[in-house]
Amino acid sequence: MAKVLMVQGTMSNVGKSLVTAGLCRVFRQDGYKVAPFKSQNMALNSFITADGLEMGRAQVMQAEAAGIEPDVRMNPILLKPTNDVGSQVIVNGEIRGTMSAVDYFAYKHNLIPDIMQAFNTLAEENDIIVIEGAGSPAEVNLKDEDIVNMGMAKMAKAPVLLVGDIDRGGVFAQLIGTVNLLEDDERSMVKGLVINKFRGDKTILDPGVEILEDKSGIPVVGTLPYVYIDVEDEDSLSERLVGSAQVDMIDIAVIRLPRISNFTDLNSLEMIPGVSVRYVKTAAELGNPDMIVVPGSKNTISDLLWMRQNGLEAAVLKQAGAGKVIFGICGGFQILGETLADPSGVETSGEVRGMGLLPVDTVFLEEKTRTRVSGTFHCTDGIFGGLCGDDIQAEGYEIHMGQSTLKEGAKPLMTITDSVSGETKEDGAYCSNVFGSYVHGIFDGDGIGAVVVKALAKAKGVEMEDVATVSYKEYKERQYDILADSIRANLDMEQIYRILEEGL
Repeated sequence: MAKVLMVQGTMSNVGKSLVTAGLCRVFRQDGYKVAPFKSQNMALNSFITADGLEMGRAQVMQAEAAGIEPDVRMNPILLKPTNDVGSQVIVNGEIRGTMSAVDYFAYKHNLIPDIMQAFNTLAEENDIIVIEGAGSPAEVNLKDEDIVNMGMAKMAKAPVLLVGDIDRGGVFAQLIGTVNLLEDDERSMVKGLVINKFRGDKTILDPGVEILEDKSGIPVVGTLPYVYIDVEDEDSLSERLVGSAQVDMIDIAVIRLPRISNFTDLNSLEMIPGVSVRYVKTAAELGNPDMIVVPGSKNTISDLLWMRQNGLEAAVLKQAGAGKVIFGICGGFQILGETLADPSGVETSGEVRGMGLLPVDTVFLEEKTRTRVSGTFHCTDGIFGGLCGDDIQAEGYEIHMGQSTLKEGAKPLMTITDSVSGETKEDGAYCSNVFGSYVHGIFDGDGIGAVVVKALAKAKGVEMEDVATVSYKEYKERQYDILADSIRANLDMEQIYRILEEGL
């Protein structure tokens, strides 16, 4: 069985996911077979595995850092919020139902067998499992039924590293307060403290570290600096979603929908020099971009109505009328169509008018489409004609509840093949300067981003012939290595290996 280490945090967004990924990378570099694990994840960024199952994007990123194929067992429970008080509950990659927060809290204890089966089978196949917690273990109102922090640590017999975020202030209070709110048996499981996101001269911090160790009785195993690395984010707390006025040579504006999902679709364009990807929430922020992207959504109809009410729909229609490129992905593709009907109440019962930029009608179905695909672009007569040809291969995944039917005036954008069944079908649509696709990751394939950026530059009348054609996969590999270098340089890995070896 694998040795186990758990990374918990003093609150959400302290960097647990990155620390977990960095440790996975270090262990892999040291020759161990390592896998990440998170018993319960709440996020709208999800992924479809090779066998057609759905899991959280953070564990996909960590699996990449570990050099292994993402496996749904790494995230047996995924909660995808549908509104402010309810979530779709996905267990081992399959939809179990939609529950209110109160109902799920009462039900979740029943999922422990699913969690432990996933964990135990992973542990049998690996040398090390690095478990990530969620939120804080000191949420005293939730501790009795905890299955993701100390509850998970107890089930897995995992020693814990507790991470605090100094960039948000009060890191000593974060760490000491969290430790003091733990039960005695839980406190004894915390074997090391980590201060994350430090900026400046570390010698100034050293006296505080001594006091922290003295008051907690737990060693500080390292202080990690604020590292600027580009890996895929877990959810809407992502810093990349924060609005920015900075505009580069090629300006891509992404509508930041209230229920935005899978916003990692634009990461591969963002890494290209000379390209800015901005997330906007108002018509005033939209400006005059070269391309507007309407991304995926967990509640497409509600997000369409939000755009209609706050003026973004009118602003996008104006830009489309001026010839600007509009690109919709998944829910965004549906929004760009003529009608969206939900006869079964999957999202919002009834039928609404879409933006009318694509001659497409969408009907929401009760069964979710989940599949990995690959494909080629059709020879469009528009700005992206350079994507045509078998030498340009798109890869990604579908994850949606709707089925869209093309009408007169719309042409399919791609031909895609299901990686499991081998079934081939048409995907998406285009009409003049408006494009849509159900494929998440559509821009990630080698060369696709460069073609898109060059086309946008040509339409703008600027020269960008030397657009970087770096493989997105190779780019991500370098980011994981940078992360591992930071872990090695700033954490006491000898002490962490001792913690791992001694266990509980």
